[in-house]
Formats: sequence, C-alpha cells, structure tokens
Amino acid sequence: MLDALRFITCGSVDDGKSTLIGRLLYESKQIFEDHYQELEKASGKYGTQGKELDLALLVDGLQAEREQGITIDVAYRFFSTENRKFIVADTPGHEQYTRNMATGASTADLAVLLIDARKGLLTQTKRHSRIVSMLGVRHIVVAVNKMDMIGWDEAAFNAIVTDIRALVENFGFASVQAIPMSALTGDNVAFHCEQTPWYTGPSLLEYLESVDVSKPEAIQPFRMPVQYVNRPNSEFRGYCGCVASGSINVGDSIRVVPGGAEAKVKSVVIWQGEQPTANTGDAVTITLDREVDVSRGQVLSSVDDPIEISDQFEASVLCLSEHHLVPGRPYLIKLHTAQVGVTISNIKFKLDINQGSHLAASTLELNDIGEVTLYTNLPVAFESYKQCKTLGAFILIDRMTNETVAAGMINFALRRASNVHWQSVEINKAARATLKSQKPACIWFTGLSGSGKSTIANLLEKRLFVAGQHTYLLDGDNVRHGLNRDLGFTEADRVENIRRVAEVAKLMVDAGLIVIVSFISPFRAEREYARSLFQEGEFVEVFVDTPLTECEARDVKGLYAKARQGKIANFTGLSSPYERPDSPEIQLNTLNCSPDQCVQTILSEVIKQQ
Repeated sequence: MLDALRFITCGSVDDGKSTLIGRLLYESKQIFEDHYQELEKASGKYGTQGKELDLALLVDGLQAEREQGITIDVAYRFFSTENRKFIVADTPGHEQYTRNMATGASTADLAVLLIDARKGLLTQTKRHSRIVSMLGVRHIVVAVNKMDMIGWDEAAFNAIVTDIRALVENFGFASVQAIPMSALTGDNVAFHCEQTPWYTGPSLLEYLESVDVSKPEAIQPFRMPVQYVNRPNSEFRGYCGCVASGSINVGDSIRVVPGGAEAKVKSVVIWQGEQPTANTGDAVTITLDREVDVSRGQVLSSVDDPIEISDQFEASVLCLSEHHLVPGRPYLIKLHTAQVGVTISNIKFKLDINQGSHLAASTLELNDIGEVTLYTNLPVAFESYKQCKTLGAFILIDRMTNETVAAGMINFALRRASNVHWQSVEINKAARATLKSQKPACIWFTGLSGSGKSTIANLLEKRLFVAGQHTYLLDGDNVRHGLNRDLGFTEADRVENIRRVAEVAKLMVDAGLIVIVSFISPFRAEREYARSLFQEGEFVEVFVDTPLTECEARDVKGLYAKARQGKIANFTGLSSPYERPDSPEIQLNTLNCSPDQCVQTILSEVIKQQ
C-alpha cells in the first residue's frame, strides 16, 4: 500500500503556486478527458497563456479566483504516482488571506515554498516561511520558479538559495531542498531540464516521491482525546476519538486526564468490528473494564507516562482576525476536543517578519505572529506542539461572535501554575454577608460618558447607606487616579481597566458588600467577563441608555467638545465604539426618568433578588 504525503504550496502573490499544482496533476496524468475539455474552454476565457492551456485554472476553481487570477481559498487536490499518493493544498499568497494559508499548513508534512526568480525573497515569502516553521512543518522545498524568464541564470539561483538558507537557518527544518524550475514549462518539475546542467539534484516530483516524512507521534506514549461518549444502550459505553500518538492494545491500562481515574481496555472497536490494537491516526471506540467518569475534552493516556495538565501556558499565536488580540479579554480556547475559557495574560513580543527580531506589543493585529502567555479557567491536558501537533495546536474563539481570532501552538506549561493553590479559609462570603444582614451583589453601571451613570450610582449608594446596607462605590474616574493610573484609553488599556475592576469587585462581593461599579465599560466581552466572575443572581447589569446627542448636550466636563476637536483620541461614542448590552437586567432611559426614579427602579430589582 502506498503511503501518502500531505504538502502545501506557499509563497508570495503570482509566484506560480496554482500553475505548479496544475503541472503536477497534468504530468501525473490525473486530468480526465471531460476535465481537460473544460480546462481548454476556461483557458480561452480566463487564461493568461494565450492559446496555451492555463494549468492554474485546474486549481483556481472559484469564479472570483479565475477573474482576478489569484488564489483566495485553500484548494486541495489529490494525485498519485507509482511510488506515492499525494494530498496537496494550494494556499493563497495575498496577505489578507494568510489565515487560509495557515489552515493549509496546519496538516502538512512538507511545504513547497515558491519564489519568483525575478523578484527573490519578498515579505510574504518570509511570513510564509515563519508560519510553516511555527506550525511544525519539518521539510521545505525552495522552488525557485520562472527560471526560464531569467535564462536559467545559475548565479541568480544561487543568490536566492543563499538568502533563503540564511532566513531559515534557525527555523528547525529537518531538510531544505532547493530546486530551479519552471512550472509553466514543466522543467525540473516532473522531468530534468536540459537548460540546467549545473543542477544535479532531483526534480520536484522525484523529491516528493522519496522524502522521508515519518512522524514522531507513532513512537510516543498513547494519547487519545475523547470526542464523544457513545452510549446507545445500557449495555455499551464507549469512548470515541482519534489516536493522537502511540498505540493501545486490549488489556492495557489507561489513565483519564484530567481526573486521574484508571482502568483497563476491554475492547477496541472500529466500524467493521473489534480489533486487538489501535495505532496513531486510527479513529476508534474504546471500552473499559469498569465504569469511570469520562467526558469530551478529557484524554485517555498511558498509565506509565501520563499526559500533562496545566492552566497556564506559553504559546505562539498567529492573529487571524481584523479585531486585535488583546490581553485581559476573555476568549474560548479549542484545544484538541476540549473547549474552555481562556485569557491572554501577557503578550511577550511580536515577530518582525523581515528581520525576525522581537518587538514590544500591547496587542496583536491581523497576520501578526507573537508569543503570549495564556491562562485557562480550567486545567486541560496537553502536549507541546513540537511533541504532538494534535495535542498542542489550538484556536482562540471570540465569545461574543464565535469568530476564530487566532491559531496557536503550545510551547510549554508555566510550572508555577501547578504550584499555586487556593488557600482554604474558614470565614467565607456567606458568613460575612450574614454578619452584615444583606445579600452581597455587584451592581454594574454601563453607558456613555455623560449618560448619568455616576449621578445615579452615587444616589443609589446614599439610599442603601441610609437603609443600613454595607456598600462601596467604584467610579471610573476615581479608580484611574490610583489602581489604574498606569492605563490609557487604547482598546488594550480599556480591556485591562475593566479586568482589574471586575476582579476588585469580586473581592468586595466576597467580603459581603454590595459593590456599585460605574464605568463606561464599552465592550460586551469585558462586561460578560465581569459577569462570569460572580454567582447566579449576584451580578446586576444596569444600562444607562442615554442617546449620544443628549450626552453631548450635557457635556459637563467638556470632553465631547475636546474629542470633536481631535484633542482626545479613542473617545467612546465618537472615535471608539460603544457596544450596547444585549440583555441587561435593568435599562434606564434618563430622558424620561429622573435620577430618583432611576434609583427606585434599581432598588425594586435588587430587593426582588434579595
């Protein structure tokens, strides 16, 4: 049985990636007659080679791609020779589609990096080199394309090879093979070129047929993330998943991580029936000899060498979203089959694509590559990405929009995470609340500057104080004079501002207080993060819904006027967005209600929850 090689073509725009794949399909005789006829018609309409076949159109299947002559999406093609099967991903070269290129690289064993011989190394060439290295691709072919357009100049080829080898010297590739070629004519793609007597290496197809891409996962300890618990009836309980590394036999002992329960494998089931063993890459259902608590996201692991768990990591990430990655903002992390809450606690640096140097950064923008520290709200089982791609690769998801905002690779766990534990205390929140004869709560005011938040919040605290309640008011302006005086008004600083205040408010509620928080808090994600820190019924979101025109008309502090004049940057409602709450517990319209009436509305809601 022939083994299969998964590879990608990558590089900058118009370097010939689609043409190269079309050439490989053509030379391996993978084009059927009807497809060939369709190609002839498409070449006449969309082709760039005159009367000749435009092989790039075999891959550029979208109409937008054919009309523009570019690749937008990842296109997968299958072909084979007598020696090997191939799965190739044609990935886009345009910077705005870098996220699609990363998708193709994530499952590849080898990357064919195309370089236009006339242009040499470009920024996107360097970016793609770093991404395939970061994603664990161990083998790279430097395909110096369009050599026919520079007369098969040996010196030009050698200069490009010298530049690329200097670039990737520390990228950790197991092999780097440089090949001069012309995808358009097929020279050195499927057959040797008579124009390059100075090149004695293999053609591209010869190299692809022979390169050793055996994976280290096969010789590592057994790991299988549980994807689904299969219980069709009371007599059968199986754990479904794909073996990420190692192998497992009937009778072997396994450990469930996280959790720690141990059991022996009773059977290994595939769709044809039972089998004695399962190996890396096999999709199986495993049954155990006794009932244990196992659920999706946990990992069945070797007892002798169990998988690690942690809740803090150092990781490399590629930003895939036009919305910046911001420290302190809550996201979801999808790591193998586990999905838990996560926060970027720190951005250590972002990479300079051209020089490879480390740059200071407070946020990561679209296509930025950076190194970050992550904190998950629950411990998860993991391997470093270098040890096992399946158990070390993750994506970050925006909680509000479900957009995939980043792809990442775990480098290692931060060991201090496993050394820090909750200290048990005997006086708890319930005891402190009983002493004060009240139910602690966080009443969170949000709204535009000038909406009336501070006025209503201050009046509310006075009413509660007179009633004998124990309170504390956290006001946005006041907190910025102390706790948050080091923060500005960028998106990243606003996120950190709310994160700190939310944590302080949580401590105050734990102390048994009714804490009143009055902050613009413009982003839904941060308000939802604040809510997540409290128990059900403890968090009351109050949206002071005052129109922007009214807030500007009030402008007690003169801030809107200065913002209109360009003297205040990132001003909420004008140059920075305000995201209205979707379903606040209380919504106040200050145009129709006086501050006293607003306070009475809040008190009625709070009393209802007591």
